[in-house]
Amino acid sequence: MPDLEHEVAGFVRGRVVPAEPLLAAGGDAARAALVDLQRQARAAGLWAIPLPAALGGQGLALTGYARLAEVEAHSDFGPTVLGSDLLLDASMLDTHATPAVRERYLRPMVAGGCPPSFAMTEPGVPGTDPAALDTRAVRDGDDWVITGRKWFTSRAADAGFTTVVCRTGPGRTEFSLLVVPTTAPGYRIVRELPVLGVGGQYEIALADVRVPADHLIGAPGAGLRIVAGRLTLGRTLRCLRWLGQTARAFDLMRDRLVRRRIGTRPLADMQLLHGYVFDSHAELAAARALTHAAVAALAAGDDARTAAGTAKVVAARAFHAVVDRAIQVYGAEGLTDDTPLAMLLRAARAARILDGPDELHVTTVAARLLADYQATCGTASQATASTAARK
Repeated sequence: MPDLEHEVAGFVRGRVVPAEPLLAAGGDAARAALVDLQRQARAAGLWAIPLPAALGGQGLALTGYARLAEVEAHSDFGPTVLGSDLLLDASMLDTHATPAVRERYLRPMVAGGCPPSFAMTEPGVPGTDPAALDTRAVRDGDDWVITGRKWFTSRAADAGFTTVVCRTGPGRTEFSLLVVPTTAPGYRIVRELPVLGVGGQYEIALADVRVPADHLIGAPGAGLRIVAGRLTLGRTLRCLRWLGQTARAFDLMRDRLVRRRIGTRPLADMQLLHGYVFDSHAELAAARALTHAAVAALAAGDDARTAAGTAKVVAARAFHAVVDRAIQVYGAEGLTDDTPLAMLLRAARAARILDGPDELHVTTVAARLLADYQATCGTASQATASTAARK
């Protein structure tokens, strides 16, 4: 593992980081650069490290991959270049997909030839209320026919297929997942949806898109249960990547403090800035501990919702706070693209909303903790109080 970690770190810092300005610019040149870097990753034996070996990946378990995920995420493009960002879709499809979907989409995806996208949220619908989604799929003979609109669909322009969350029954939570090839008649990219000025997200429309019945993922009506498992793993993976980006910002901050001099003294001598260093160290350590607790819960097959929700909030807050302090240390230069900090700040601000806003996780985690306490300790406390009252 130390050798592999060293190889991944060297590849990301030596090849991916220098290409960041080109990759971030988008367009055909960015796509060509990404394809070339992915080719280099395969040649270096670093492609698809955490993906199932039976599908063509290297099969490294989540607990072993967790540290590598931080190292990859030194660049936001690292997981995509190395194929690790396919883990979420690969896990979902490996568990729930039909043989037809496995052969047509899953195996080519792991090989790097059929990028995935996932479409859940919709314009005008609160992301915290999935039961309000309105995209519908109706069974018609051997096909499903899908109609609706989605947005914040990552990579849709380059994807070979999109897994779409659709309402398939009259019940409030009767949703299913359907794999839709992006070449299907009626599938249309409405627009790119820049996030804080950077592209990569898309709004899509589905107008009577017809897909075979064997493109259903899991059982009809089980879509939200599958999505819930996907989100728990996805939040944990995002946290691991945020840790890597937070550590990069922390390194940039410390480097600036040590190297930049005011007169004859380095910034590192300014005691006011020591608080920046301590707070950043403490927040990063706390986020790392909570994230790895979520990894352990997932690996053990436990209910990881509380661990992942807690880690998501703490890691997102740490990411944003550390990047903000690093920018403050750099001064005006930190606001420019001469450093990676502006790019990191965009990612950090989005982190507090992606996969559910912080406020949602605070509420759901707190409610779950209170319910657990009432179920386990509350009864005993009430019995003790009743005994004391009788005395």
